Amino acid sequence: MSSAIASTRFSVLDRSRTREDSTDAEALRDTVALARELETLGYHRVWVSEHHGVPGVAGSAPTVLAAAVAGATRTIRVGTGGVMLPNHQPLVVAEQFGVLESLFPGRIDMGLGRSVGFTGGVRKALGRDKGDAEDFEAQLSELLGWFRGTSPTGVHARPAEGLSVPSFVLAMGEGAAVAARAGLPMVIGDLRNREKMQRGIDHYRAHFRPSAWASEPYVVVSGTVAVAATPEEARRLLVPEAWSMAYSRTHGTFPPLPPAERVEALTMTAKERGFYESGLAGHIAGTEEQVADELETVLKETGAQEVLVTTSTYDRSALLDSYRRLARLW
Repeated sequence: MSSAIASTRFSVLDRSRTREDSTDAEALRDTVALARELETLGYHRVWVSEHHGVPGVAGSAPTVLAAAVAGATRTIRVGTGGVMLPNHQPLVVAEQFGVLESLFPGRIDMGLGRSVGFTGGVRKALGRDKGDAEDFEAQLSELLGWFRGTSPTGVHARPAEGLSVPSFVLAMGEGAAVAARAGLPMVIGDLRNREKMQRGIDHYRAHFRPSAWASEPYVVVSGTVAVAATPEEARRLLVPEAWSMAYSRTHGTFPPLPPAERVEALTMTAKERGFYESGLAGHIAGTEEQVADELETVLKETGAQEVLVTTSTYDRSALLDSYRRLARLW
């Protein structure tokens, strides 16, 4: 075991991806069941995500799902990766996390992102538009203020006020600068674009302002990690998500995950094939030894304190086996 891997926390974001011939309810129950397994394996935290109107993702209400996960586990940290703050009123988000922290003290994380709805229809349904993402920094400041009781409205967020819920900024685009100015830990991806990721990390560390929430920079790198007995088996774990991404790029909708063998039998257009092959590239995938070598390189380059694994695939038993193999590395 490398010293870099041994001193790093490993966590998981499960996006409750739906699978062909399966239901949204099953996808949500799969997330809860996986969280129990991850706790047994020693993972540091498990996070859930927020997506609206996406056929391939059941996780639309992250704080509700986080409550179910926390209720089904005992020790693992539980949080969101993330709540998309532009979609919500900061007071309501503070109240939701206040309830979670009150019910599961010392185990809740508040991961926050700046994305708005994926399509115009979703944004309209949410009562938002693309420009709302530009207000993220102000919304973040307001949200943190509810926990500290500093709102100029005279209103008090109950039960959030006075509680300390660790907060993280999902750093896509401007997120690294926002996280640095706010003095918050940062989650940055993805592992397929190491140069861009490193620029974001360097900016964050150079401009970090210590705060009541964090005295020094804390970097979480996120991305797909697939571990199997052979490189070929590890690559097959990547196939369903790569095809779903390729399909979304060419058809405008993100579908449920198909089994790898169906994808491998497909006849693809040149455009589909290009997106598909691109979707398979750049991830950390292979045997335990291969993955350990690559993780060690990433950790030494980035100096990250934590890895948030975001792997999605059709075969849930193979996914759990991948997480078991990954856990052996530390």
